[in-house]
Amino acid sequence: MDKDRLRGMLESVASGELSPDEAVEKLRALPFEDLGFAKVDHHRPLRKGYPETVFCAGKTAEQVVAIVTRMREHGSNVLATRCTPEVIAAILEAHPDAVHHEAARAVAIAVNPPEPLAGYVAVVCAGTSDIPVAEEAAVACESLGNVVERVYDVGVAGIHRLFDRRDTLERAAAIVVCAGMEGALASVVAGLVDKPVIAVPTSVGYGASFGGIAALLGMLNSCATGVCVVNIDNGFGAGMFAGIINRIANGKA
Repeated sequence: MDKDRLRGMLESVASGELSPDEAVEKLRALPFEDLGFAKVDHHRPLRKGYPETVFCAGKTAEQVVAIVTRMREHGSNVLATRCTPEVIAAILEAHPDAVHHEAARAVAIAVNPPEPLAGYVAVVCAGTSDIPVAEEAAVACESLGNVVERVYDVGVAGIHRLFDRRDTLERAAAIVVCAGMEGALASVVAGLVDKPVIAVPTSVGYGASFGGIAALLGMLNSCATGVCVVNIDNGFGAGMFAGIINRIANGKA
């Protein structure tokens, strides 16, 4: 943040030239911090209610640690996704209190833990091979203060496994469904409940699944109502979407 601009704004509030509400609106657009290789948006929590997430794929370990460190120093909670073993080791060395979510390939630092929200989000996956994407969704959702109920390995090849958890699905504020192969699970779940379903096609499957394209097209063509679809393997996007739905239900957005 530009200190001179902030000082001038505070003086304007003190003199009555600017109301506190007007100052907050101006703060929403104050500059990011330029690290040279990255522009860290420290004011995203003010605009969105949650901080920027660090997408680590393609970044060096040194770059990730620098971004994480600056975010933490500014009082932001940190969620780093798609972490390689090298990046994970570097973050944990610099911040020993960071929490490594192994299955999600993510690292989190709760500088100011969010207020716990009522209700919960259900994260469902078809098979054990879908768990990395499902866990990314769950960890992202939890970073907003949501409780997550995990319902794993309940694919349509053994549909009775899903029916055994139907009560959990019906009481959820929103449901994330991760599935590869033909992606049918999202349609089945949406046909059973009256809650929004966020469908995540995964790249799990044999040759004709085309790296998740078959599941993506199946989900986009769902005959069930109340289904939205994110991109292939985008557990993070689905988890945030579901988490925001529950935040709205809690009157927090």
